[in-house]
Amino acid sequence: MSNFVFVLDTNKQRLNPVHPGEARRLLNQGKAAVFRQYPFTIILKQEVKAEVRPLQLKIDPGSRTTGLAILNGSQVIWAAELTHRGQAIKDALLGRRQLRRARRNRKTRYRAPRFLNRARAEGWLAPSLMHRVKTTLTWVNRLCRYAPIAGISQELVRFDTQAIQNPEISGTEYQQGTLAGYEVREYLLEKWGRKCAYCKAKNTPLQIEHIQPRSKGGSDRVANLTLACEPCNGAKSNLPVQEFLSGKPDLLKCILAQAKAPLKDAAAVNSTRWALFKALKGTELPVTTGSGGQTKYNRTNLGLPKTHWLDAACVGKVEQLQILTTQPLLIRATGHGSRQMCGTNKYGFPTRHRSRVQIHKGFQTGDIVVATVTAGKKIGSYLGRVLCRASGSFDIATKTGRVAGISHKYCKPIHKKDGYAYAF
Repeated sequence: MSNFVFVLDTNKQRLNPVHPGEARRLLNQGKAAVFRQYPFTIILKQEVKAEVRPLQLKIDPGSRTTGLAILNGSQVIWAAELTHRGQAIKDALLGRRQLRRARRNRKTRYRAPRFLNRARAEGWLAPSLMHRVKTTLTWVNRLCRYAPIAGISQELVRFDTQAIQNPEISGTEYQQGTLAGYEVREYLLEKWGRKCAYCKAKNTPLQIEHIQPRSKGGSDRVANLTLACEPCNGAKSNLPVQEFLSGKPDLLKCILAQAKAPLKDAAAVNSTRWALFKALKGTELPVTTGSGGQTKYNRTNLGLPKTHWLDAACVGKVEQLQILTTQPLLIRATGHGSRQMCGTNKYGFPTRHRSRVQIHKGFQTGDIVVATVTAGKKIGSYLGRVLCRASGSFDIATKTGRVAGISHKYCKPIHKKDGYAYAF
């Protein structure tokens, strides 16, 4: 049950995706050819007349991973999980800033720090956050080129679905609506790592627990809530956390610090959700929204496991789902390499020279190739990401490990470098 295959006609117009078995039959009979490897797309060699059914693209934005799902009515026919590289971008900018600060403080000419002469545009986002928006938009545009996407559904974390369904809802009825508790529970699960805060037990039913008991003046605010397994929750009862953990000062300090700290991932998603929403509006496709609580409510009612692509399929109003794929495409943003001409060590001193030439023997580091070696000690077939050298002796990173010393003569490219790595 792998992803359906995208199909283009002879004029490169989008047709309905087909089952992998049907795509295999068309390729074997010579009626189609491979147009693109990732996402896998075929192009027909003969003109056909077919009714094109509109598809819905659903997006579950995340701090580290974004879920993507394409639905044909209630059928999930294509799915992917897009892993961002926001932390890598942040670390690279931090290293650059530290290098420039060290250079400014050396015994060279004085370099005044520039703080007040850099204006930021309205709606500015840090590069590590803007990367999430642009990467997601890149894949939305790419999927729209290969599939007849007619609408987009995005999860907006704070979108109030209860007020939309019933504008007059208020008071206790609003607080105890259909989605009551789902937003808070999901937030706590992410914040506390889906494990008991006191014994660190995993894969066990967890209960929402007050760090400072309500009977001792504690509130219902999220900063006073944590997760505990049933034995720990019963043992703590209404004891203050300082008394319950009097013999474990390190654990007490850790819990109190984590309770006050905001959820970093949630802050990243909240910072980028409206920027992504505005970018999706620019595609001129109708965009609908749903909340994280509604997504979890749908997934729980349908009895589906917690994954990013299934969360994407459950975004918005969902009554039933038919899962026709269980092998989502795993996409990892790798970037396009470094523009540094001189490599430095951790102290900022130069250690090596970086060549301007990136293409060697027609290949570039990051290309996905098939190497069929017919002679020597490494006879066999290898599929993976190539690491190029000027000498023409390449390394190939396969699923089982890295194979060194493969001549460029045996390599055949199947997917050119595009800044992403792929797996299933």
